Amino acid sequence: MTEAAETNSPHASHADAAASVVGPDGGETLVLGTTRMRVLEDGSHTGHRLAIAESVLAPHTQGPPQHRHARHDEGFYILSGTVRFTVGDEDHDATAGTLVMVPPGTPHTFANVTDQPAVMLSTFTPDLYVQYFRDLEDALTGGQPLTPQANIDAMSRYATEPAAQLS
Repeated sequence: MTEAAETNSPHASHADAAASVVGPDGGETLVLGTTRMRVLEDGSHTGHRLAIAESVLAPHTQGPPQHRHARHDEGFYILSGTVRFTVGDEDHDATAGTLVMVPPGTPHTFANVTDQPAVMLSTFTPDLYVQYFRDLEDALTGGQPLTPQANIDAMSRYATEPAAQLS
């Protein structure tokens, strides 16, 4: 097959457009207090059906207020360290190799309560929630503290609400 024929092949153009490769130094980095998040897929290559991010939680990092999503599933795969997930009233210490899937409506939060960093891969289906993390970073770089109320205000823009009222 000639180069011109390969270029004009409908299968070649669709395959090229469908593939997304993000190397170890690629992606969009967001710094959220003591958490560094690397957005590997923001939904732009998946028709907004799926987003994927890698997060490094520093030791003793508290997560967001317990919350529930109305319109998306969230998955967490622990790559290293231990992450404590609180789902409703139950705590689960997830170690490397553990997958935690949180369907819409399920109250949850997470934290790294250990003395070691923890790394997790997160999925968001659909990709709705990636912009929430961008909003948090914008607030932090703008000098706003990341209070529980500021976090909840940002969540509310993405079909997410706190699982309980703030005191």
